[in-house]
Amino acid sequence: MPPHNVTQDTIVCYAPLMITSHGIWQGDNPLDYSLPLFVLQLSLVVVTTRILVFLLKPFRQPRVISEILGGVILGPSVLGRFSIFANAIFPLRSVMILETMANIGLLYFLFLVGVEMDIAVIRRTGRKAILIAVAGMILPFLIGISFSFLLHRGTQFVKQGTFILFLGVALSVTAFPVLARILAELKLINTELGRIAMSSALINDMCAWILLAVAIALAENERVNLTTVWVILSSAGFILVCIFVVRPLIFWVIQKTPEGESVSEFYICLILTGVMISGFITDAIGTHSVFGAFIFGLVIPNGPLGVTLIERLEDFVSGLLLPLFFALSGLKTSVGAINGADTWGILALVIILACAGKVAGTLLVALLYQMPFYDGVTLGLLMNTKGLVEMIVLNVLDDKSFAIMVVVALVMTAVITPMVTIIYKPTRRFAPYKRRTILKTKPDSDFRTLVCIHTPRNVPSIINLLDASNPNQKSPLSVHVLHLVELTGRASAMLIVHNSRKSGRPAANRTQAQSDHIINAFENFEQHAGFVSVQPLTAISPYSTMHEDICSVAEDKHVAFIILPFHKQQTVDGGMEVTNPAYRIINQNVLANSPCSVGILVDRGFGGATRIAGNQISHSLAAVFIGGPDDREALAFAWRMSSHPGSTLTVMRFVAGTDIEQPSTSGRVENDPRILTVVTDSDREKQEDDEFIHQFRTLIENEESIVYTETVANNGEETVGAIRSVGDVHDLFIVGRGQGTFSPLTAGLTDWSECPELGAIGDLLASSDFAATASVLVIQQYVSTGLEDFNLSPDSPGHHHEAFMNHTPNTNQRPSPSPRAATYMQNSQ
Repeated sequence: MPPHNVTQDTIVCYAPLMITSHGIWQGDNPLDYSLPLFVLQLSLVVVTTRILVFLLKPFRQPRVISEILGGVILGPSVLGRFSIFANAIFPLRSVMILETMANIGLLYFLFLVGVEMDIAVIRRTGRKAILIAVAGMILPFLIGISFSFLLHRGTQFVKQGTFILFLGVALSVTAFPVLARILAELKLINTELGRIAMSSALINDMCAWILLAVAIALAENERVNLTTVWVILSSAGFILVCIFVVRPLIFWVIQKTPEGESVSEFYICLILTGVMISGFITDAIGTHSVFGAFIFGLVIPNGPLGVTLIERLEDFVSGLLLPLFFALSGLKTSVGAINGADTWGILALVIILACAGKVAGTLLVALLYQMPFYDGVTLGLLMNTKGLVEMIVLNVLDDKSFAIMVVVALVMTAVITPMVTIIYKPTRRFAPYKRRTILKTKPDSDFRTLVCIHTPRNVPSIINLLDASNPNQKSPLSVHVLHLVELTGRASAMLIVHNSRKSGRPAANRTQAQSDHIINAFENFEQHAGFVSVQPLTAISPYSTMHEDICSVAEDKHVAFIILPFHKQQTVDGGMEVTNPAYRIINQNVLANSPCSVGILVDRGFGGATRIAGNQISHSLAAVFIGGPDDREALAFAWRMSSHPGSTLTVMRFVAGTDIEQPSTSGRVENDPRILTVVTDSDREKQEDDEFIHQFRTLIENEESIVYTETVANNGEETVGAIRSVGDVHDLFIVGRGQGTFSPLTAGLTDWSECPELGAIGDLLASSDFAATASVLVIQQYVSTGLEDFNLSPDSPGHHHEAFMNHTPNTNQRPSPSPRAATYMQNSQ
């Protein structure tokens, strides 16, 4: 053996056979070998965490709480107190492997957090979110500085200055990923409060990362010298390289990928390798490896690539490897180290002061911007959310201080949901409004509508419908356009309020391109139609909760009418095929939970009728009236549309024939005070229908564009026959859904119903078997619970239609005819 191999200063002993065992039948204990021991440890951590997630789910606790508590239970505070369990399952020799795997999971988790974050959100945030983030950090940071002198006595291996930074960051940071999940669980993600909290937390998180990088740089060096400066400069250089070199390369990869196809496996592997390289570089220059992974994820643009990365990694990283990191924090936490009344007193004081400091700072800015008091307190509580970053920070403390701060983070995060639920009542935000229906909308006020769009294909018919609803100077049209996008792989749902985009700026992904296309079409409609205002929004959320976003926006904007596209579209041969089954569930949920009237548009090319002059389009409308509140609402909207100079309306009222058995009234003397008369709901509805139709006929006596007909029918079959006879004459049928009402005129029509959400007549007209070419608008009237309208508007029949009956068609104030929707769509391209 050569001499230079004989003398060694360090001898490394490596036992390759200690990784896997030969099995218990050969006398081996699997727990003496690293692989089976690690598998058992990982299984225990995951199972314990999942059990705690299930147990804490009713309390709406975020998963990070379960993961840390799982580690505490397995650690020296509970099960680790038994030496047999601790030495067998979590021996000291296994800590290195556990921490290595946990840090790999942490590395990729922070990468995913970076991918999920949208830097554009920071650009869109106003001064309010920035001030809230800064004010929410200052007071807790000052409290951390004050207590650092008290707690530093037991942490002599960390410098005072570094310890101040660590403690200040731990108390002042807001965990963006944890907050996103809490807001989603509380259904606040798409509220104004939720948007401010998310924006402020994102800014807060970015500031925390900057401070963390400085703190780690200082912790790695004995004193502030040239080395520390080089660490900070190198970190800044790494960020610049990621922005100006890595990001353009990733855009190049996205551009090389054909639209609709997934990114190739080669590029995915390169990016995942880049995460490790970034972690290695930042660790080598003196900052934490997760800092590099986070920045690398941050430069990846939102879109199909980000979604692909999240889908590939999230379940494995967040579900399997990440709990190891939090569990390790719990394994290091010995609650027994917190002994003595004075220590527990300091602990309680730190929790109260740190929480109160962030609430006070946030509340001060909130009141400055005239936000309600309870909203400010709720915002402050939400900004106290703790999670990942502070766990990284706290890993440098001694056992006692670490245990104290872990308990602080746990308590501050755990109390948020219960306290917010008690303090914050979203109903306080909405001033009650009574014009929730078309009938109650005053004729001299703006008509507020919420239009929901899934794809650009929905746009032309809906624009034609809005244009045909006759916006004029006396009753302008206020349209809120909501582009509905399925949430796939993002950290949380979000609602985006769009401003006008600068022309020439390319869309970052397919979803944004669709949004731009839709927005441009409606902006062209706004510019050409006259007396129309448009506000575009995009809701990104799971299909299962998308109806909540729709109802929330409708409530927030005080709209009277929601227009939804049908879940089927017309095929080339004239049939109807399902676009997406999830759209039907959304429609059903909106009908069940809407705060106003709802219309579902079954589109068969509405607006494609013949022109009568220039760009003006002729619409032939038909309203089917059988009876009930939904039919009255449908007729109200049909009459509004009939005021359009290019529209004609045929009202088909069906009356029950004499063959239908009527309730017996023999022997009853009308208006006899000696006889008690019971007025049933059906009697009241019939009385209201008759009065409504009587007033309607009086108002349209001199209207040549409106034709009123009455048809006597004895059963559903005769009703269908009458409607079928005029099916090809009209462009659009406007019908009521008929919820909660029974009429012998529709008896038997629902037995073979394909889409019950459309009602008996709506389902008939939308069916492919009906062989009609007309589009159908099915309307459901909002039914008041009696609470929001209490003492606001009378419900008596004489006043119920007052706003509607005071309306008179006015065609003189109509602007010059607007182009048809196809022109808007072409101009938007």
